[in-house]
Amino acid sequence: MKKLLKTLPVLMLALVITSCSSVRVAADYDKQANFSEYKTFAFLKSGVDQAEISDLDKRRILRAIETELMAQGYTKSENPDLLVSIFTKSQQRVDVYNNNWGFGGWGWGGFGPGWGWGWNQPNVSTTTEGTLYVDLIDANKKELVWQGMGSGVLTQRSIEKKEARINEFVSKIMEKYPPTLNE
Repeated sequence: MKKLLKTLPVLMLALVITSCSSVRVAADYDKQANFSEYKTFAFLKSGVDQAEISDLDKRRILRAIETELMAQGYTKSENPDLLVSIFTKSQQRVDVYNNNWGFGGWGWGGFGPGWGWGWNQPNVSTTTEGTLYVDLIDANKKELVWQGMGSGVLTQRSIEKKEARINEFVSKIMEKYPPTLNE
């Protein structure tokens, strides 16, 4: 029992850390679109400007999308086949963990001051969950042909970690592009 009580907090921490690092993704697309015809892209300024995030984060996202598309053989162009737009949203998530029994810490009990076991107060944590949409629009038809969406917990630690998280979001989303017939 003692061993279980010692390892349980470590397991819970590992679960929280791994659940925070994942990005949930989904994609939708126009089955009539011929994705093999698209070779070039450009960013749709009017769409990007509407994203409600800082200009620094917009540039980070656009650089990550550009890197992913270029890795797939696309070329950035003034006369593109595809227009790329983004949309973002975020929401606060409040988690309440009710630890009914545990190590109570230092305090006054029925037998005077000391350390001991007892009822714990609930733990409350607040995280920000963000969603990034990447829209690919047929430049000639002005129609949405593909949309990828990724959502997960956002981090506000260092700039490097923030940039790595953005790259992870975009990379996971763009794994769904181009669509395959199996999806």
